[in-house]
Amino acid sequence: MNRNFYFIGIAFFGMINGIFNQLWLIFALLYVKPLAGPLLFGNLSLTLMFASLMVSTATVILGGVPAAIYERVTGVSESNHVSLWIWLAGTALLTLPAVGNFLQVGL
Repeated sequence: MNRNFYFIGIAFFGMINGIFNQLWLIFALLYVKPLAGPLLFGNLSLTLMFASLMVSTATVILGGVPAAIYERVTGVSESNHVSLWIWLAGTALLTLPAVGNFLQVGL
């Protein structure tokens, strides 16, 4: 399978978690509002989108930690299909709390 499909799946799960995970989104919004609020002109919609982007990025990063540990232990110099599957599975596991909201709202 082409490596791009793994990256598309990882980005999809990160996007779903960033938009539909209400717990982490509110947590990120509480920290983003005082820090980035003035940079975003105090607009709540822009601040919410920035918080969503932060949650999405954190999902992708945290999902990649087990894959990085696997690559370190096995001594692989470049990502292979196994490490990409681990990364995809880690990101999917982090997205599980948001799947209910995603299926309820839909695309």
